Amino acid sequence: MPKLHPHQSHPKEQKTEVTNVEDKNQQKVEQKDQIVPKVSDIKALQLNGFYLSKKIGKGAFATVYEATFVDQKNGRKSRLACKIVNKAKTPRDFLSKFFQRELDILMKVEHRFLIQTHTILERNAKVFIFMSLASNGDILAYVQNYGAVNDSLAKIWFYQMTKGLDYLHSMNIAHRDLKCENVLLSKNYNVKLADFGFARYCSDRVGNRILSETFCGSTSYVSPEIVSGIPYNAKIADIWSCGVVLFVILNSSMPFDDSNMKKLLKDQCNRNYKYNGKVADSISQEAKCTINCLLEPDALKRPNTTQILMLDWLQKP
Repeated sequence: MPKLHPHQSHPKEQKTEVTNVEDKNQQKVEQKDQIVPKVSDIKALQLNGFYLSKKIGKGAFATVYEATFVDQKNGRKSRLACKIVNKAKTPRDFLSKFFQRELDILMKVEHRFLIQTHTILERNAKVFIFMSLASNGDILAYVQNYGAVNDSLAKIWFYQMTKGLDYLHSMNIAHRDLKCENVLLSKNYNVKLADFGFARYCSDRVGNRILSETFCGSTSYVSPEIVSGIPYNAKIADIWSCGVVLFVILNSSMPFDDSNMKKLLKDQCNRNYKYNGKVADSISQEAKCTINCLLEPDALKRPNTTQILMLDWLQKP
């Protein structure tokens, strides 16, 4: 049964990941490549009420710090996360194709089950993205620490995740990188969808649907049509990723092994996944039916978010 581990994005599409690095050798590389604000940057941020503290993560083109915002009008403090991107050290194609789109989307979305952007500041080549801090980490870390989640809590988290995704899809935005590491938990353990580095609009300016052709996301979470390399409906591909996340929450393991792409596609198309024997009997039939519905190999038969919210499992008290 595939084990849980932080999943890297497909090599064709490296992207920002917020990860905690434990390996000492890797830490040396991280420290060399991480984006460290200059003293002048820090002073400029402080003049606007933002104070950076410890580094909490690093990705391909960004470093994330914990931060505090002090409202200069009333002195009220807010805990935030700050993602720093140095455009001078980021590939131009990534900036033009993904980063500018991410900034645009971050400024437009606002929902209780999405990580909320607080402020975006730009100083010289650096962009500082301040956002709400999810103080209880992500779902992957939670499952790794505590094991499979019971049916009732899984239902709450899945409902919140689906409502957040439903909002994005209603805005004609697909996330395209849904995975356990991007489903964060607030201080009250509510779901917050995060990391819109691969998000994109699904229609053009006149409303015509646009199919995606870019291989986005992490291989264990992407849908069969993406693995097949054919143009795909990004919203429907998001639904498959939700199914993988739900399986992990309830099962404490991955449904598919992504070490061999041909085998991965075959397993996806044949629904070749098995529940962990330790928890299989405790997972309700309605939850299993929901997973089966989401992990539908035929994209044309996969439900949308509105249909998911009407499924029996989420309708039952």
